[in-house]
Amino acid sequence: MNPKYEALFKPFTFPSGVELKNRIVMAPMTNTSALDNGEVSDEELAYYRERAGGVSAVITACTYVTESGKGFPGEFGADSDTLIPSLKRLASTIQEEGAKAILQIFHAGRMAPPELLPDGQPISASAVAAEREDAVVPREMTEEEIVHMIKAFGETTRRAIEAGYDGVEIHGANTYLIQQFFSPHSNRRTDKWGGTLEKRMAFPLAVVDAVKKVVETHAKKPFVIGYRLSPEERENPGITMEDTLQLVDKLADQGLDYLHISVGAFLNGSIRDAEDKTSRVVMIQERVGNRIPIIGVGMLRTPDEVVEALDTGIPLIALGRELIMEPHWIQKVKAGQEETIRTTLAKKDQKELVLSDQMMEYYQHIPGWLPIV
Repeated sequence: MNPKYEALFKPFTFPSGVELKNRIVMAPMTNTSALDNGEVSDEELAYYRERAGGVSAVITACTYVTESGKGFPGEFGADSDTLIPSLKRLASTIQEEGAKAILQIFHAGRMAPPELLPDGQPISASAVAAEREDAVVPREMTEEEIVHMIKAFGETTRRAIEAGYDGVEIHGANTYLIQQFFSPHSNRRTDKWGGTLEKRMAFPLAVVDAVKKVVETHAKKPFVIGYRLSPEERENPGITMEDTLQLVDKLADQGLDYLHISVGAFLNGSIRDAEDKTSRVVMIQERVGNRIPIIGVGMLRTPDEVVEALDTGIPLIALGRELIMEPHWIQKVKAGQEETIRTTLAKKDQKELVLSDQMMEYYQHIPGWLPIV
């Protein structure tokens, strides 16, 4: 191995006590390959098995905590105890390759496609449609539904514990339900769940609290709790960086294991102000990195770019697209073979990359997401 990459392979221990063998985790990525009943498919297991051998942890694709939260076709579920055996298969597959298994738990809220929902009606903090073409106006959740939803995140965490996972990641990013409660665009409530910035934090913090209580009650060994967030929104009104800095201050006091900052590119500046070039990830690291570990992500393709990101003080890096194109990214760096790392996705490599037809079709239809040749 080239000595300049040694930083990638230093072990790391989360505040909970869970130990990682290196500084690289697999980012959560949708693959649309689950069975219709919500169970993980054999194709998904093969996909994860191929990629879990080098990274220190795998954060799974998101899984819905209630049936009303399904955000993608072919998304695997965690909303029922009947799915615990399915969840266990995925956890075991990841762990058998030497990585920790972290289940990302989520609800799509107003971003749920109506055709995937039992009643065809998305729900959210308020009856405000997303600013996207053909967006559906969601139904505003009742107080009773909010309380039930918070409990659902806790129950899904219990299932993750029973299925043998090493942790969960609360998905508070990428425009989905938890972010919708924090956003002044999607949350126009005037009760205790919305209005002021503090009240818009109430639902995310209540979910965190529910998850923590379940872990305290049910986990018999150290168990990771992470939280993923998107720093800003383009909409007006929308989440600003100042909003997010106040949120991360609160989250840093919750005894979590990490914050995972979801951005398009690690070094990108503001999506609200083109003049502001400061990396949002680095801003959060500087704000709370001495209180809670930060996971950085976004367009870090080469080992040199990962080293540069770690040099900012960020302790952990998530790779996503890089591991789709090159499942053995970590192993090749460790073996001094970084020049052989694939940087494009080609149909001819599909079998070797252990990608199902559904995965290939999905990846090919996200404009500009992967360099496809």
